[in-house]
Amino acid sequence: MSVVGAPPSWIGHVAATPRGARGGIAAVRRRMTSAERRLARQVGLGALAALGIALTLVWVRLHVVHTGYELSTARQLELRLEQEQRELEIEIATRTSPRRLEEVARRRLGMGPPAPGQVVSEQ
Repeated sequence: MSVVGAPPSWIGHVAATPRGARGGIAAVRRRMTSAERRLARQVGLGALAALGIALTLVWVRLHVVHTGYELSTARQLELRLEQEQRELEIEIATRTSPRRLEEVARRRLGMGPPAPGQVVSEQ
């Protein structure tokens, strides 16, 4: 077996190693010390905290955008209702004007100026 670029001692070691369940290369795994475990735990908790903060910031931003859309819709509704109120006030003023009331009384109700005996004054 020849491996290009590998040191000769490594080639002999790999060739002489019996192939087992792990592919023929035996690895020795060192146990983690308590300081390393504590550091790994702290890094993991820090990563979880960073993820939680990032998700919270995204949620807040989405809430701000949603509230902005609602506010924009409410402003448009307010403007439309104010315009409608102005139009209705003009219509009320038009319908209750003395000139229009006189016209409606003459045309629809057939009324006219009172005859000399129709007006009664109270004293």
